[in-house]
Amino acid sequence: MPEGALRGAGRAGFAARGVVYVLVGYLALRIAAGRGTDEADRQGALRTVADQPLGRVVIWLLVAGFAGMALWRAGTAAFGRGKDGKPGKRALNTGRALFYGVVCWGTAAFALGSGGRSSGDDASKDWTATALGLPAGRYLVGGAGLVLAGIGVGTAVRALRRRFLDRLETGRMGPRTRAAVTACGVAGNAARGVVLGAAGAFVVTAALRYDPQQAKGLDDTLRSLAATPAGPWLLTLTAAGLLLFGAFSFASARWRRLS
Repeated sequence: MPEGALRGAGRAGFAARGVVYVLVGYLALRIAAGRGTDEADRQGALRTVADQPLGRVVIWLLVAGFAGMALWRAGTAAFGRGKDGKPGKRALNTGRALFYGVVCWGTAAFALGSGGRSSGDDASKDWTATALGLPAGRYLVGGAGLVLAGIGVGTAVRALRRRFLDRLETGRMGPRTRAAVTACGVAGNAARGVVLGAAGAFVVTAALRYDPQQAKGLDDTLRSLAATPAGPWLLTLTAAGLLLFGAFSFASARWRRLS
């Protein structure tokens, strides 16, 4: 694929990610306010889109966007230069390409009417149960949980240090736009880090207790925040952060440096 087309595919992917996170943040805000019944995860976001006029068309556009993200990540893993050419970055982008390939497949399955039955929470429990049944499964699950929690902590730390600005063409932004994008990047990536860290902690708990029911998908992880001493306020702040991460994804679609 020509390099220009690969960049276009990546930008479409960031836009698709933005749509999903804006909807997840919106659904989570409704849950925090006691008015939400839909799950605050990708499946819930897709169902929300499907209920709108031309919803199926939008879902297929999301399929194309996620396919573009997977292709761009794969291309970066194979042909990345500079920092992206280092072995660690190649491995990371390979994992991201596989992840978005799975997201693309799941979104296409939903569009075809065969992917909307099970929730992300059920899938997390099923995968954890399968992994626990493997030899040394408890250690595999525990290790995966620690990795996920570590990614969450790292994501939050990088957000607070504003490392994401290194990937953006900030010189093309006006002062107000840069300030807005920076605010969305800090709040959005920090909220995403909190969710990933919490999800990783639940996976570790599932391994320690040898109980797959302790594993939680995105929706259950968000709802668990409301059960903390901070109550629904923590869920509200995290939900608002995820919505802002969606806005940051749209900014990335326009200003991200794509090698």
